[in-house]
Amino acid sequence: MAKDKVKNEAVTESTEIDYAAKAKRNKPGSLPYIWRHIRQNPLAMGSLVIIIALFILSFLSPYIMKYSFSKISMRDQYALPNSEHLLGCDEVGRDILSRILYGAKYTMSIGFASTAISAAIGIVLGAVAGYFGGWVDGLIMRFLDIFQSFPGILLAILISTVLGPGFEKVILALGVSGAPGYARMMRASILTVRGSEYIEAAQSINCSTARIIRKHIIPNAISPLIIQIAQGIAAAGLMASALSFLGFGVQAPTPEWGSMLSSARNFIRDYPHMCIFPGIFIMITVLAYNLVGDAIRDALDPRLRD
Repeated sequence: MAKDKVKNEAVTESTEIDYAAKAKRNKPGSLPYIWRHIRQNPLAMGSLVIIIALFILSFLSPYIMKYSFSKISMRDQYALPNSEHLLGCDEVGRDILSRILYGAKYTMSIGFASTAISAAIGIVLGAVAGYFGGWVDGLIMRFLDIFQSFPGILLAILISTVLGPGFEKVILALGVSGAPGYARMMRASILTVRGSEYIEAAQSINCSTARIIRKHIIPNAISPLIIQIAQGIAAAGLMASALSFLGFGVQAPTPEWGSMLSSARNFIRDYPHMCIFPGIFIMITVLAYNLVGDAIRDALDPRLRD
């Protein structure tokens, strides 16, 4: 009897653990829930595979490509796509495919890093403004109004002009210029949860303000921001290419996609392949990010779940 009782208790405990794990996986907004939603969406899953493949190929390109991205060969100058150079060569005979794959790390890394900076600044400013309200909220919002009075690309160009061109400086310019949008989104989300009972309970037991913001407010208000972050990576990568194209971003001979477009624009009539292939990769990457962002939005938006 004692053995049967112990066995039944073990089975009951195991069942409770299974139910708890299943509930965690099915909890709307959890990472397993989002991942399952992406897997069920063929377009989003294919887009995620493309993004991961580009990242892997960008780091492996120096080892797997037949030609180096920086190797100059005047014999292959302006070469059209052929069996030796699948996407052709540029004005000094450099292999375009090697440059595109190697340059993917710059374009995609700028999108991730600048969005992370924008989100970090925006979360802090939005959390402080939304939680305290009053003159603190007014001061932060008026400060952000000044930033948002400039078009995003113009503000990024202004910051890039002050800092100078370069990979790290482009990330900083895009990160700072994109922060106001994240701050406003975070503030709006916090205003919806600031008066909740769990916030009042935390205040009643004398939790510090920093702990309340960090442990209770931000985790419960960040879901809309996750959607904006997922879709903002694509916009940041596209703007990075635009800055490089205009001469304010990553400079040649670094094979960033926008910089490649800028170098090839003078030859677009005679050798359009030099512009077409970097443009196609920019389009595919931005589309892939947007499709993954749409899938995350569908998973986190309760109206779409219903």
